[in-house]
Amino acid sequence: MAKLTYAERKKLPKKAFAEPGKRAYPVEDKAHARNALARVTQSEKKGNISESEANKVRAKARKVLKKGKK
Repeated sequence: MAKLTYAERKKLPKKAFAEPGKRAYPVEDKAHARNALARVTQSEKKGNISESEANKVRAKARKVLKKGKK
């Protein structure tokens, strides 16, 4: 997975994040989408994110994975 620098992350549009309001879980490519799926599960188990928020992140990440982006 390509590491995002602060400047690169800041340039990403809101739609590139699974949680656009928080600008959390960037999913601009397949590698980041897979990472978002893993991280959201961890956050949900720790109680840092609600089930409904986690489901939204999963849906957005799966959408990116189905698109065929690298």
